[in-house]
Amino acid sequence: MKDGRGEVIYVGKAINLRNRVRSYFHNSVSHPKTVRLVKNIQGIEFIITGSELEALILEMTLIKRHRPRYNVRLKDDKRYPYIKVHWANDFPQITVTRRMDLRDGSRYFGPYTSAWAVHQTLDLLRKTFPYLTCNRKISGQDQRACLYYDIKLCGGPCIGAVSQKEYRAAVQRLMDFLNGRGEQVISQLEAKMMAAADKLDFETAAQIRDQLAAIQQVVEKQKIVSLAGADQDVIAFARRHNNACAQVFFIRGGRLIGQKHFVLDGAEDEDTQTIMAEFIKQFYDKAAYVPPEVLLPEQAAEAAIIEHWLAEKRGDKVMLQAPREGEKQELVQMAAENAADTLSIFRAQWEADRSKHVEALAELQVALELPEPPGRIECYDISTTQGTATTGSLVVFVQGTPHKKDYRRFNVRGLEHPNDYESMRQVLNRRFKRWQEAQRKQDGKNSNTAWAILPDLLIVDGGKGQLGVAVEVLEAFELLGRVPVVGLAKRREEIFLPGRPNSILLPRRSQGLYLVQRVRDEAHRFAISHHRSRRGKEGIASILDSVPGVGPKRRTALLKAFEGLNGIRQATVDKIAAVPGIPRHVAEAVKEQLG
Repeated sequence: MKDGRGEVIYVGKAINLRNRVRSYFHNSVSHPKTVRLVKNIQGIEFIITGSELEALILEMTLIKRHRPRYNVRLKDDKRYPYIKVHWANDFPQITVTRRMDLRDGSRYFGPYTSAWAVHQTLDLLRKTFPYLTCNRKISGQDQRACLYYDIKLCGGPCIGAVSQKEYRAAVQRLMDFLNGRGEQVISQLEAKMMAAADKLDFETAAQIRDQLAAIQQVVEKQKIVSLAGADQDVIAFARRHNNACAQVFFIRGGRLIGQKHFVLDGAEDEDTQTIMAEFIKQFYDKAAYVPPEVLLPEQAAEAAIIEHWLAEKRGDKVMLQAPREGEKQELVQMAAENAADTLSIFRAQWEADRSKHVEALAELQVALELPEPPGRIECYDISTTQGTATTGSLVVFVQGTPHKKDYRRFNVRGLEHPNDYESMRQVLNRRFKRWQEAQRKQDGKNSNTAWAILPDLLIVDGGKGQLGVAVEVLEAFELLGRVPVVGLAKRREEIFLPGRPNSILLPRRSQGLYLVQRVRDEAHRFAISHHRSRRGKEGIASILDSVPGVGPKRRTALLKAFEGLNGIRQATVDKIAAVPGIPRHVAEAVKEQLG
């Protein structure tokens, strides 16, 4: 479902599409969220799939791509760190990554709550299972090993101190431990230690003893929660008003090895079964490991098809269970209590932040003599380096928080020399021309587009000069007096108002000053990121355009074929000449120019 701007606002699926769509437009619909959704629907598109499983996968893909505001979504969508074992390599390395590629033959363990937790775990495990961290090609014939071998943090396969079979066996034990089979690994090490002592090899026995001490530090932190020794994920939810939080316990081999919480957006007016189904799909879409059993407070919607999908990911049967008694039900209850506590903490933080935003907006209203607190603030910044790739940025804060959907970037063109004032004039002119166009399209009525919304406060990054430009632009559009405007100078955080000779200094520890600084810093960050991107592209273009016979089309073809300058540099003349549209003499010129 799409709104008037063509943005996807809801994605759903159904066996009977006609009945599903009709249900949204029925007179008996009372859910406020559904009512708001229907008011914003301007168009509906559909895709026919071959099965329910295909529909589920497509639904997840589209939600992840578009993040529609009326779907239930994981609010915290940042990528969490995983331990990656490069198992496809002859001598596997262990690294930390935030991106998983399940097709490269590697094994992934996690997610971990922080990079610090990952590195702490690996620091302890490396004392027990010394593994490679270098990029050497392992032949076993090197003359010397690196320092890590001397301090017993690497087995030394490079010099043949351990064979490939022995090294991979050590990494396998590390993976067993990460899979929650720590007791099994400890018993194996204890047996090796006793065998070494029986042979009077006390140096080896002492080394294994130290390894056992390190590994037991990690095992002691893992709470035994299941006497069955099973692999399970336990998922529970807490809801209060329009907020929802999910808690996941990771149980491996009967031990609780970790937990993670997620805040959910779009959960208001949704039943618990739907929330569970949406969370499970989004969580396991990114998960490195799917256990054979997932415990829930109640059965999820679409449980059968989700089990089918999870079984395909795991390669074996997966069961979604909603236990009513016994040990499993106690685990779900423990997760639910944790979710409730987490949500209470978040709500306290949100309330504290909200009160600060209210205080900040009230302070700005008084200091800047505004008719009301500035609910919508727009801030503009210009970024340039020696007059090249000049860009402008617009950031929007609504009720004191970033409204990133309304951020905009502007490429400044047509200026022969760097000129911050004229760049600001060009950016503001383009912004308010789009406001005029939005008004005309709606015959004077409010438009759905962000351009049609005028700010309650307009901030330009700079002093009196930039403010003067903004005043001239607002006058030209007959908006001066309707749109309050100020200039913010960086040096002393001075705020300049039109027609005032002296600047205003907000109190140093005031919430109003903190908000203005956040808005200005965000505009600067947004402008700089776009400017760097443009400058990098123009740098690439200038290098290739200087090659005789290379124009825009050939430049694009080369960059696409070799994925950047480095790829072109590494390619042979024959490979360059094999690109469609690149003659041999041009390929030779490219190679000569780039070296």
